[in-house]
Amino acid sequence: MRFRPARTITPRSAGLAGTLPAPPPEQMRAVVYDGLGDASILRVETVPAPVPVMDEVLVRVVAAGVNPIDAKTRAGRGVSHAVGAYPAVPGFDFSGVVVTSPYEAHPLPPGTAVYGMVAAPRTPGSYAEYVVAPSLSLSAKPASLSHAEAAGVPLAALTAWQLVVETARAHEGQRILIHAGSGGVGHFAVQFAAYFGAHVTATTSSANGPWLRELGAQVVIDYTTTRFEGVVTDVDVVIDLVGEAHAHTGRRSLGVLRPGGLLVVVPTGSWPEYAEAAAEAGVRATSFKVTPDGTALGTIGRLLDSGAIQVYIEKVFELEDAAEAHRQLELGHTRGKLVLRVSAD
Repeated sequence: MRFRPARTITPRSAGLAGTLPAPPPEQMRAVVYDGLGDASILRVETVPAPVPVMDEVLVRVVAAGVNPIDAKTRAGRGVSHAVGAYPAVPGFDFSGVVVTSPYEAHPLPPGTAVYGMVAAPRTPGSYAEYVVAPSLSLSAKPASLSHAEAAGVPLAALTAWQLVVETARAHEGQRILIHAGSGGVGHFAVQFAAYFGAHVTATTSSANGPWLRELGAQVVIDYTTTRFEGVVTDVDVVIDLVGEAHAHTGRRSLGVLRPGGLLVVVPTGSWPEYAEAAAEAGVRATSFKVTPDGTALGTIGRLLDSGAIQVYIEKVFELEDAAEAHRQLELGHTRGKLVLRVSAD
């Protein structure tokens, strides 16, 4: 199925183009951390609000998504090497309302509900009352979703879309194995692969099995009782969202791929030799990094509004409870996404 390129133009009633926007804020409340450590280092402080430049849009954040990369960065992994100064504000994805646009006739005028990703840690993250983001990283928020639901979409859904649609090129008859199918990225990946006609096998715990089947997985493997390599073989693509550090999922996946099949390794930090190992096994391998993409978010938004896919939010935390959200995330058993409520809708 082909999609027409998404447009981020919203109905004029969604914004107030032609009127004077409210002056941008000078200060804001945000979650910050002063160095690397466990979740207890997260706290809420008043910090300077970001200032948009060039094509950037200033957005009042209503809700922010909580992702594994946030916790890894706070702990000294992830993209912690790129944090330029402390205190730092974590977070990548958000849903909110445009405060200022780059110019008067911009397709996302003040008042427009949008969702997207920020360029953290190059800019302050999304666990804050305001963010700035490039116009091309944003799209109009899906009308059928609340801000809390929409905030759980951008990073996870874009990761899944780019893994399944752009990298694996999911199509009818293709056999795809997705590890950690019930997580934030995983539950989108299962849905996208099934939507494009692939035969989907997913690993998860037994409690999530019926749910993943509802989302489109045709085979669900309980990793707590069954070794996937004992029941799966000759798949075209493996999308590994678990990583080598956990039960050597990556290495074990090499043996279930058909000759020339593709292994997509998302957490690569614990397995720098993945490419050499794949070549020895006669398969292909690639790492992966998500790309902010407002056009793809527009397409994903239409799929969400149509009901073809869904986002699952396990819990919404208050901004002040960001540390507790990180603790729950780091337990590794989250179904779907966790979200922070930042301000009133």
